[in-house]
Amino acid sequence: MNRRILILSIPLLLFLGASVFLYKGLFSDPTRLESVLIDQPIPEFTLQDLHDLDKQHGKDIFTGRPMLLNVWATWCPTCYAEHEYLNELKAKEGIHIIGMNYKDERDKALRWLSNLGNPYAIDLYDPRGMLGLDLGVYGAPETFLIDSNGVIRYRHVGDVNEQVWTQTLRPIFERME
Repeated sequence: MNRRILILSIPLLLFLGASVFLYKGLFSDPTRLESVLIDQPIPEFTLQDLHDLDKQHGKDIFTGRPMLLNVWATWCPTCYAEHEYLNELKAKEGIHIIGMNYKDERDKALRWLSNLGNPYAIDLYDPRGMLGLDLGVYGAPETFLIDSNGVIRYRHVGDVNEQVWTQTLRPIFERME
C-alpha cells in the first residue's frame, strides 16, 4: 500500500515542482540578464577603430570618466530605434558614449553613422564579436555603464530610450560620477 502511494505521488510532486518553477518565471524581467562582469573591469582587448583600420583601441579608453558602451549593428532594427535617442544623450546631456559595431559589415556601419549621425566618441569595430563574447553579449543592442576606472557597473539589454534612461540608467550613471 505505501509503495503504491509513493508511485502515485511522483507525478503530483513533479507537477508541483514544475508549477513553482513556471510561477517564478512569470515575475522575472526577461530583459534583465545578469552579468558576471558587474563590478569587474572591462576585459583586455585590442580592436580596430571603425573609421581608421590602422588605429587600435584597448581597455584604456574606458577610464577617466563615467560612460556608456553601446553595442550596435546595422542588421539590428532595435538599434535603429534607439539611435536617435543616443544622439540626443550626446547632444543635450553630453553623455560620453563609446560605440561597438558588433558582427557587422564595416561599409554598412559607416553609411549608417553618416546618415543617422554619430553619437559615439569612439567607434570600435568588432566584426567577429570577440569583445562581445568576452562581455557576454547576447545580441544587439546592449549597453554597459562603465565608471571612470573602467569597471562595469550595469548592463542593459534592449534599446536605450527616454524611459529606460530616466528610470534605470541615469540614476546609476549619476551615482558613478
